Amino acid sequence: MSANPNSTDKPGRVSAAIVYLTIVFLLMPLLAIIPVSFTGTRYLSMPKGNWSLRHYEALLTNPIWLDSIKLSLGIAVASAAISTVLAVMFGLGLWYVRNRFSTMLAALVFLPMVMPPVVSAIILYFFETSLIDVAPWIGFDSVGGVILAHVVVATPFALVTFMVALSQIDKRIDMAARGLGASLWQSIFWVVLPNAKFGILSAAFFAFILSWEEISVTLFITSFNVITLPRQMWNGMRDNVDPAIAAISVILISLTVIGILVRNVWGWQRARALAKV
Repeated sequence: MSANPNSTDKPGRVSAAIVYLTIVFLLMPLLAIIPVSFTGTRYLSMPKGNWSLRHYEALLTNPIWLDSIKLSLGIAVASAAISTVLAVMFGLGLWYVRNRFSTMLAALVFLPMVMPPVVSAIILYFFETSLIDVAPWIGFDSVGGVILAHVVVATPFALVTFMVALSQIDKRIDMAARGLGASLWQSIFWVVLPNAKFGILSAAFFAFILSWEEISVTLFITSFNVITLPRQMWNGMRDNVDPAIAAISVILISLTVIGILVRNVWGWQRARALAKV
């Protein structure tokens, strides 16, 4: 049976309408938080003619929120940098060396990705509590300990992103560089990594997001000294439901949407530029 030459792979109007309605249904809980963030009351409620920016102002004036935002930002940047470096080094090793041990090592690296977060949190809790006397700077309830835990959680995701970028690189360009006299390190830094730069930036972006919003592991390995933004939001919801949580949620959603749009536009421009070559 021959295919219809006039047929296309584009969905019909009914299918497109169902998709758009599903997207709107899934986004409704997120959209509902926007008017709540502008309430003038001291508790979570829909504004009834009393729209206010007091809770957004609290994020900029309350030292508790400011300190948690700065701390989360620093931890996320450090975790993303370390996770990206580890992912790039390990990914290059897998790309150059293919044997039975590389598959085993890859399985170990991907283990935190498939392991339930609670199990990872318990393991990291016992590990970091045992480091308090030996290395307190990476032990329980320390900034270094949180960075270490976030690196363990984020590195597998960064590695997957980087490996996808490496899979699109033809190994013959590395062989050509080596054949022209380039050393291994020259080939890596001048040929391979420049062609995988988009994957490296994507890996850093995902690692940053994972560290920025991580809460399950952080709850197990912190107590009073390290209060990240997600933990501060957790405390606000558990002790007293502060409407500032709605305000910071709107800001985080907006930043995430902007980041995704920038990444997609960048990828679209890159694909367009490659198509012209």
